[in-house]
Amino acid sequence: MANEQRGPAPELRALKPEEWDKVYANLIRAFGGPPEAAEERELWNALSEFDRFLGAWDGDECVGSAGAFSFRLTVPGGASVPAAGVTMVGVAATHRRRGVLTSMMRRQLDDVRSWGEPLAVLTASEPAIYGRFGYGAATFQTDAEIDTARAGLSVPPGTDDVRLRYAEPADVLDACEAVYARRVPERPGMLARGPGWERLGVLDPESERGGASPLQCVVAERDGGTVGYARFRVKPSWGPGGPDGEVLLSALEALDPAAEAALWRFLFDIDLTSRVVARGRPVDESWQFLVSDIRRCGPRLRDALYVRLVDVGAALRQRTYQAPVDVVFEVEDAFCPWNAGRWRLTGDPKGASCGRTEDAAELTLSVRELGAAYLGGVSLTALAAAGRVREVRHGALAEASLAFGTSRAPWLPHGF
Repeated sequence: MANEQRGPAPELRALKPEEWDKVYANLIRAFGGPPEAAEERELWNALSEFDRFLGAWDGDECVGSAGAFSFRLTVPGGASVPAAGVTMVGVAATHRRRGVLTSMMRRQLDDVRSWGEPLAVLTASEPAIYGRFGYGAATFQTDAEIDTARAGLSVPPGTDDVRLRYAEPADVLDACEAVYARRVPERPGMLARGPGWERLGVLDPESERGGASPLQCVVAERDGGTVGYARFRVKPSWGPGGPDGEVLLSALEALDPAAEAALWRFLFDIDLTSRVVARGRPVDESWQFLVSDIRRCGPRLRDALYVRLVDVGAALRQRTYQAPVDVVFEVEDAFCPWNAGRWRLTGDPKGASCGRTEDAAELTLSVRELGAAYLGGVSLTALAAAGRVREVRHGALAEASLAFGTSRAPWLPHGF
């Protein structure tokens, strides 16, 4: 049976500032949520780069959107690489199965390439959607509900030398951002925050507290300088046995092990609480190795950042490799055919080169798998075990998998 005709395809064009409210309203409706608080809406409007946002229009009605923030993303080796942060993707339910999403993804990746950005990244509300556009799950995060009454902490030397004090989140924002900025080059997957993005961490609309306190902040200090901070809310609760409150961790960064341990110990010890609820934390974060009983913490793994190599050669040249590697990849990329074909990657901890080659393929994979492995959080060996990477030259898989690894797990610190 022929496909049903449903009228002309929606018009796709860059967003005009005066159209933002219509686009945002379509997005909120597509995600099924109530309107966000005014301060959240205002911040996202201020952060939106209108010439990097697309709207799909049926007459004067917005029926789809896809935006791209201009980010810089830390990659293995510490380089800060331009990356398009794909965001606000949604299609009206009335216009599904008409190719709207595919046309937006097609236009967006063409635009990202024209901007000279070798990477596109996103967080997926529905992971099954984005694989067909070449995005691979590259970072994971840990969620935990820590029973602080039954899982104690053993802290490292120097923890008692760290001074902690309460502060209004907005009053110490600059000092906290300075700590965050020092952390960014140390871990793949972290985002350098441009002007305005610091406000995201201190948004505190009452409508989203869910019965918890206003946002609180504690800073860690040593020798007069700020060496860490934690932002959190406290949600009180009382049961038959007495107080049973929760500490809801929003953010925690520290410059050294003692400062980090001091902040975690503080969170564990807050009066009238018996749990710390932590979402979206690094999978290798230190608290997991300080607690007396990890089973009482209920750690759960979840996917986080999805990576898409828009320019394979440029992306692979931007990062370093923890062991020497010299391998030819045969890359499949039907959606961005300029990436398809054979690429020779030569690299080590000091740098890399990657270019087209006529040499025989030694590993074959799609751009999706290359994106998953790019930040070092997913091994090529594991992907091969799933049948998604094929070894042509014996030994090439082990060589490349070792080289792509990192000493610190990649981590996305916040959504967008």
